[in-house]
Amino acid sequence: MLKIGEFSKLSHLTVKALRFYEKEGLLIPASIDKWSGYRFYETSQLEDAAKIKAYRQLDLSIEEIKAILSGADAKAILNAKAIALKTQKEEIDMRLSIINYILEDEEMKYQVTVKEIPSVIVYYSEVKLSKYSDMMQYIPEIGKECMKLNPGLKCAEPSYEFCEYLDEEHKDKDVLIRYNEAVVAFGNENENIKFREIPATKVLSIFHKGAYDQIGEAYAFIMKYVEENGYKVTGLSRECYIDGIWNKETVDEWLTEIQLPIE
Repeated sequence: MLKIGEFSKLSHLTVKALRFYEKEGLLIPASIDKWSGYRFYETSQLEDAAKIKAYRQLDLSIEEIKAILSGADAKAILNAKAIALKTQKEEIDMRLSIINYILEDEEMKYQVTVKEIPSVIVYYSEVKLSKYSDMMQYIPEIGKECMKLNPGLKCAEPSYEFCEYLDEEHKDKDVLIRYNEAVVAFGNENENIKFREIPATKVLSIFHKGAYDQIGEAYAFIMKYVEENGYKVTGLSRECYIDGIWNKETVDEWLTEIQLPIE
């Protein structure tokens, strides 16, 4: 029989840890002197101590270790932990890539973040505009038409609206766009207004401040970021107009978010 101090040395677990594992029912002393309260362990318990120490180093919870020591499928628990650790690694790698990209960019003009956009219902309208800037007049008009068709229909909170460009190439005129705005429910449709549900989407996000005719710089930056960091684009880019002609006096104050769906 080994006293707790001796067992501590052989197991490489502190006395404090051994008392904690006893309290949690993970490693119970073989006997406890009823007069002195001294704990004694069998040498055979060193194997359990080694397992507990190894599992704790893998960041398994006390409950997970209890389950394994009680006969649960260790492989299933470890596989679940491996998946969780892989996810954490991907998140850490993503953060590091963003930090490195920011550090390498001397001007720090653009910063990329990753966002999770929840599933939303949107009303949308597809239209061909004679020129890009006509969109700022078209968006309020289509919003009024939707509300007239669906009195009482409420927009989602927080608000979420964006444009997608449906042409397969850049065009200076006759631009085909799809305008989307998140709402709380499906509504009535007509030839201009339709409804759909967009699934939850992971996106790379970047903000462009200034005139729309300079937004190409932001697209160049984010596409370079995608290529250099091994992302896969899974859908059309989304332009979210946060500040513009409707609430700012100068184009220098216009703010546009570009969202690029990725997997």
